[in-house]
Amino acid sequence: MQDSPDSSHGFRVGQRVHSSGDSRRIGTVKYVGPVEGYSGTWVGVDWDNGEGKHDGSINGVRYFHAKSERSGSLVRAPNLSQGISLLEALEKRYRSKSTNDEEDEMYVLSTSNNRVSVQLVGKDKIQDKLSRFEELTNASLAYMGVSFPGIPDQINTTVPNMKELDLTGNLLSDWKDVGKICGQLPALQALNLSNNLMSPYKSELPPLESIRILVLNNTGVDWEQVELLRQSLTAIEELHLIGNNISRVLPMSSSFVQGFNSLRLLNLDDNCIAEWDEVMKLSQLRCLEQLYLNKNCLNSIFYPDNGQQNELEATSYRPFQNLRCLLLGDNNIGDLVSVDSLNLFPNLVETRLSENPIADTTSGGVPRFVLIARLAKIKVFNGSEVTPRERKDSEIRYVRLVISRLHANAEEIKQHPRFSELKSLYGIEDERPSTGASGPQTIGSGFLSITLKCVGASMGEKQPLTKKLPATTTVGKLKFLCESFFKLKSLKLKLFLQEEGSPLPVLLDNDTSSLIDLGIGNESIILVDEEN
Repeated sequence: MQDSPDSSHGFRVGQRVHSSGDSRRIGTVKYVGPVEGYSGTWVGVDWDNGEGKHDGSINGVRYFHAKSERSGSLVRAPNLSQGISLLEALEKRYRSKSTNDEEDEMYVLSTSNNRVSVQLVGKDKIQDKLSRFEELTNASLAYMGVSFPGIPDQINTTVPNMKELDLTGNLLSDWKDVGKICGQLPALQALNLSNNLMSPYKSELPPLESIRILVLNNTGVDWEQVELLRQSLTAIEELHLIGNNISRVLPMSSSFVQGFNSLRLLNLDDNCIAEWDEVMKLSQLRCLEQLYLNKNCLNSIFYPDNGQQNELEATSYRPFQNLRCLLLGDNNIGDLVSVDSLNLFPNLVETRLSENPIADTTSGGVPRFVLIARLAKIKVFNGSEVTPRERKDSEIRYVRLVISRLHANAEEIKQHPRFSELKSLYGIEDERPSTGASGPQTIGSGFLSITLKCVGASMGEKQPLTKKLPATTTVGKLKFLCESFFKLKSLKLKLFLQEEGSPLPVLLDNDTSSLIDLGIGNESIILVDEEN
């Protein structure tokens, strides 16, 4: 019985191959035949990593079209591999013993830069356990050159209890082969096919009833393919589609994506979706709890009002009813209306807006405290927890900031939907009586307790100072005071506000802004640094 492709027929156009001796150097066969001026048969390959020699033409003769100017090569057949079967990869990965050379390479460097050999304790026990295929439940066969299943029906008898299978970076391209593998692994729940360039899905797959997690990152699978796969993935709970150049969501027979009745997580990071209308087509996935849209091209987002919902489709189910996590990092979102719309999602508690214009304070964006204050229900923001204290401090600081702006432009209140609610919640006065006025102190005439910390490299070790400062103190005035407090006359200073939960302090770059204008509250920490 033969367990490898018949090498006598050679290579075929469209076939996936890897370089002999380097299973990570993968490409697609684009040409098989003679090359002018050279003897024998050559194989034209377009390499995935773009590291070839030309664009498919040599000496003015074009043999194939490569995807870039230097991603193509013409190679002799012996320098390419057509891959091995799944079972061969299992044997190679889990049953082949390490060579003496491999063991000699296991070392750490001592403090004197000498090699110290490392011995794996219990290696034989681990190797023995992994080699008992009937007990194997998880297998990683990443970049092993797997190109086809192997002998029919032998996979099931060899690894009957396989639950998780990682086939990242292999040579699989035909969905029929994937169907055969899954069909022989009835216990399989998680399958990773990332970095296998899958051909368009044409024929029917058997129902993949056991698959709960499917990873199709960088496989070229578009949404039309997803719709066709949906019929087989009857129990799918997680679907990962990173880096597939998806720009449109194309439901098969409705305005909205249907089916996927168990789908909880959909990962569409690093794609090309530019219109929020495309995302809205996912809004009727009733079990969807997590939607990842980082690194797309979104300019704005919205949540439909009742009128829009009725126009789209009559339904008793609210859009994104169960969505709890929506990640939108590294897009082009630049408006606060989009931020405010996140409050309308019924159950949203986690979001990411980092690396969007709206969150870039160096280019006109707003700081973390403003975003937290505007997002009433968010408990995890940009990957970090919003503690009750951070929320309270952010909301009080935000109210102060808005009040300072309302004195210059009363119309601005229209841009702050939560302002009245928060002002009432914290009982903050919104008037600025003249200095020395009787009655309750307001934020305009009060004093703030501010802790100042020196962090500049040439400042030496200086103890932090806590000072009571008027809320109207400007950034420029505070720099002058810091020069006096810390005896820093010869240095040009810059100040940063250290916010709880924020990974980086916020630069206070406008010397004319007051503490109240910046929303800086009581017991805040300001870092004193020096200009480069």
